[in-house]
Amino acid sequence: MTEKPASPVEPPRDPRQPADFDPIALGKTMLRSIRVGSLGTLDREGGHPFVTLTSVATDFDGTPIILVSRLSTHTGNLLAEPRASLMLSQGGKGDPLAHPRLTLQVNARQVAASSEEAGRLRHRFLARHPKAQLYVDFPDFLFFRLDLVRIHLNGGFARAFDGVAHHILTPVEDLDAFAALAASALDHLNEDHVEALSLYATALCGMAPGRWRASGLDPEGLDLTLGDQTARVAFSENVTDANALRRVLKDLAETARNQH
Repeated sequence: MTEKPASPVEPPRDPRQPADFDPIALGKTMLRSIRVGSLGTLDREGGHPFVTLTSVATDFDGTPIILVSRLSTHTGNLLAEPRASLMLSQGGKGDPLAHPRLTLQVNARQVAASSEEAGRLRHRFLARHPKAQLYVDFPDFLFFRLDLVRIHLNGGFARAFDGVAHHILTPVEDLDAFAALAASALDHLNEDHVEALSLYATALCGMAPGRWRASGLDPEGLDLTLGDQTARVAFSENVTDANALRRVLKDLAETARNQH
């Protein structure tokens, strides 16, 4: 089970760390925007750690989703022992160790192929990894939710954080209702607001111009993609209904135009 504290109070700031270091905001951004991670499982034969690369998406609450084949060693390991770890690295120029990386301790849970949950996760995963459409329905492929237990964030020198997973997850009371809102909103944005999406990416996220698409929506932000590139637009407030979403997106567009 995912470990949760008794209250949603933010963790205390370490006074030794730089004032501009916000581990929760950084951790949430990395969780939502990084498409590939290093998955560490426990080898079912000898028990040694076994690390592979895997494509990653997230559910609306931030829980990582992976799509794997039963023919893969790591899938057999997860079916035998659900305890695992996932590392997401931001990467960039220069020293690789100078860039943020997020390590997640997780319990992997197989999602039944015929369940409503599987349909929701399929949609979320394909929005982030459209090329997976080629094999997502193969009979040997299955989805896992990686239920978060603890997190470790290394943001560079004097920028580290350890804590329970609750801090970077996003509570969603009704997943099905939010899924319907997200599907409608994404279709509308991609059909009628292409210019605004490009403006979000360039003015708010510092990305290069292009035909950006909205690939994901959750209560705390909007995910954008252009080919293999991703960007994340954080909301100023949690969004749970269409009226709040329209207001937040309008405010973001105005901010983006003023910065453009």
